[in-house]
Amino acid sequence: MKNNIIAAVVLTAAVFYSARSQSADTTPLSLTIDTAVRMAVQNNPELQSARLEVKRSDARVMEAWGFTMPTVDLSGNFNHIVEKPKSFFPDAIYYPLVKLMDSTAHLPKPTGQLIELPFSMSPTNSANAAVNVRQILFNGSVFIGVGAANIYSKLARDIFMLKKVETVAKVRKAYYAALLAHEALTMMQSNLKNAEENFKNVQLLRSQGIVSEYDELRATVGMDNLRPAVIQSETNFNLAVDNLRNTIGIGDSVKVIPSESLVFQDVDEQILQNADQAVLKTNLNLNVIQHQIELNGASVNAERANFLPSVIAYGSYSYTAIKDNYRFSGNDFYKTAQVGLTFSLNLFQGLQTNSRIEQAQLEEQKTVEQKGSLEKNLQMGIRSVIGNLRQTRKRIDGQQKTVETAERGYKIVTARFLSSAATQLEVNDAQLALSQAKVNRMQAIFDYLVAATDLDAMLGRLPDVARETEE
Repeated sequence: MKNNIIAAVVLTAAVFYSARSQSADTTPLSLTIDTAVRMAVQNNPELQSARLEVKRSDARVMEAWGFTMPTVDLSGNFNHIVEKPKSFFPDAIYYPLVKLMDSTAHLPKPTGQLIELPFSMSPTNSANAAVNVRQILFNGSVFIGVGAANIYSKLARDIFMLKKVETVAKVRKAYYAALLAHEALTMMQSNLKNAEENFKNVQLLRSQGIVSEYDELRATVGMDNLRPAVIQSETNFNLAVDNLRNTIGIGDSVKVIPSESLVFQDVDEQILQNADQAVLKTNLNLNVIQHQIELNGASVNAERANFLPSVIAYGSYSYTAIKDNYRFSGNDFYKTAQVGLTFSLNLFQGLQTNSRIEQAQLEEQKTVEQKGSLEKNLQMGIRSVIGNLRQTRKRIDGQQKTVETAERGYKIVTARFLSSAATQLEVNDAQLALSQAKVNRMQAIFDYLVAATDLDAMLGRLPDVARETEE
């Protein structure tokens, strides 16, 4: 009995925990645009990759500086000869030495041949320990490499900032698209609700014999036609939210919903007036290509450095001992120390260096041409964006008046219909006109916000929340 009670408690707890987990998983995360940007800066995989590249570039700078610093190596070895090699000596030297040691020895005349010695001159064991120091005093390629590594570090940072600006722009556009889809869904749901209320009124008037069967059929058709539009709007909204979630870089398990509304946000006119010149100073693509030009210039100088000499200082200090047994002592080692300079200068490489210099110069010229083309395209693009902003601003003002007029017309025709002064067809036309006016206004606001986002991206501008996140 006791075991049954425990099992029941465990099962109840498991069901309760599962229900809570499912409830937590299905609760959507309410997102402001600032929250979406902050999450994207932290989670976007492209930004993560660019951030790692910045760290890698810093490591390359340290590596380049490392070539200018001294290198110190400690080495040691022990050698034991298992089978000693035979030793030979010229007989013209060997015979006199033997005669010198034994004057009674009878030796043949030297013939210039090598005589195999009765012993090996190689020691059985040898040991050595040494410290070697090497310092580059002059090498053009090394010092140019330090400068190139610093340029690459700046390039990596500009690429990271470029990715950041692009990511923020994508998130803002995805967020605005989700807001537009949500506004469209809300409007269609409101239209369906109005159509259902209108249908009830028509049914009531029909039962009293005030309106005809045709009016009732028109109200039914109008209501039924809106239901598929509502379903399509729901699908569009879900797709927009999915795109927003993917742009932020969060998993499918996290349900999100935008919490703001599609509100018009005017761009400062001063920014628009100065944008044509500011884009040439603040555009991150231009910064990236400028650093590429500098890198190409460093590549040219690095190839030219092959014509320059290389001067290296070195020094070594070693202890060495040789013995036929393993009984080494401190007195068996003798020390050796030496210092010196090495100088090398290439005199001819089959014109390879000249060819590499020419290739590097041509690559630099290509990048300069690309920069000029980019500057022209940026100025054309910024003018196009500014034109879109000003044109869309006029559309918003005009559509606001159109919406107000359409709302008045819908209210008037609805009141007239209830007093039998208007037909159901007029009510449907008024509702369609109002819906179209609202859609046009929402689309105009969306277009303006997207154009403002493009303007910020071209100028390299970031919202405060994106800068705070990186800090």
